[in-house]
Amino acid sequence: MVDNVLHATEGGLHFSLHIPDAYDGSKPYALYVALPGWEGLWFQGVGAHLQEDFPFVANDYVADMIVASPQLEDWGETSARQTIALTQWLLSTYNVAADRMVLSGCSGGGETASLVMGTRPELFAAVLHCISQWDGDIEPLIAARVPVYMATGENDDYYGPSSVRETYEKLRSGYMAQGLGEEEVSRLVTLDVKPASYFGETGRKNGQHMTGGVLFPHDEEITGWLFNHAR
Repeated sequence: MVDNVLHATEGGLHFSLHIPDAYDGSKPYALYVALPGWEGLWFQGVGAHLQEDFPFVANDYVADMIVASPQLEDWGETSARQTIALTQWLLSTYNVAADRMVLSGCSGGGETASLVMGTRPELFAAVLHCISQWDGDIEPLIAARVPVYMATGENDDYYGPSSVRETYEKLRSGYMAQGLGEEEVSRLVTLDVKPASYFGETGRKNGQHMTGGVLFPHDEEITGWLFNHAR
């Protein structure tokens, strides 16, 4: 289903939804919510968010998984609240395994994902944050101990890596302050800053930001990480 609308307190949220053919409600399925970047926002047109590969490759990683991809209004608090509302609606409407719900955000969607994790981190088993910056409150995330993977390029031409480097250090410090050891801290927070060689000639032509959005969904070390988590 390419264009559904959830009518919530924050207004109508347009989203795409894939339900695997084998789903019949008899057993719980994992849930993946993929937040797109700026080019996938609602004002760009119906289905614009489907230019990103994240929702399309998801079932290659996990077959028995429901995949939702909203067309956000912005990458701020409104869209964060709408994302939370959509997740809760899906959880109540379908037979979803509450311990197998994961979230990703790419570019502007990463900003929204960080705000979601700063508000309701306990909803998700893990979050993948790609080529973006971190805007959300990290204290609720630290309290919930939800694993985070932040991936970007060393010369990302839109956000740069400084925001996620800073967030990484703050998360590590927060977990260390809780008395967690290095092994557990490393399990909870991963920073993956890719060198120029990762992006190849395409990265030199189109920039690391755009190229990362193309490569990361297909990188098993990055996107595969997300689907290996359950609470």
